[in-house]
Amino acid sequence: MSDHPVPDSIPISALNALEYCPRRFYYQFVQGVTLVNEYVLEGALAHQRVHQAKTRTMGEGEMQTTHMYLFSERLRISGFADVTEGQGGLLIPVEYKHGAQGKHGGWLNDAVQLCAQALCLEERLGDMSGQGRPQGTAQRIPHGYIFYMASRRRVQVQFTAELRERTLAAIARAFQVAMLETPPPPLNGEDVVRCPGCSLLSLCLPDEVTLLQSQKGE
Repeated sequence: MSDHPVPDSIPISALNALEYCPRRFYYQFVQGVTLVNEYVLEGALAHQRVHQAKTRTMGEGEMQTTHMYLFSERLRISGFADVTEGQGGLLIPVEYKHGAQGKHGGWLNDAVQLCAQALCLEERLGDMSGQGRPQGTAQRIPHGYIFYMASRRRVQVQFTAELRERTLAAIARAFQVAMLETPPPPLNGEDVVRCPGCSLLSLCLPDEVTLLQSQKGE
């Protein structure tokens, strides 16, 4: 059997799933499977306010736009930013998450999703000639924010060279996984702690699949 064709684009939100678990990404993006558990439902309800497109003035010329559509023709990704804040001629992305922040700040999969939004915004700003910059270039967005609702904390995410490289690698990997004929193997090692809270646990069956794979290898 041949692999799936190359997709036209990858949803920005799907990059979050890919970083969390490539198998989850495959079920959701390639097979279109979405199962709802309490975490998914809480997240959907928490996002209702920022999923209504509108723009308002924050003061001193700063603007805030909710549910802005973003895309990158170069990277072939698209999606919506929960909030973008206009600050000093830049558009700063803000992502809302219903969970709590990690012990050492935010979560990497959330940071990758936010950075992908910044890459789209930079491409958009670069396509606008002005401010003395040539067409196709733009000032880099230095950071964005993730608001973790359970913690009620707004975490600043620096768009470092390392995070940008990780995000570009995630985009490339997303296209690779999307073309697979069958789902990637379940998570292993320390990453298996992510499985119990996953809404696709009953479909993925990571323990059972891992056991069958080990028996085949005997």
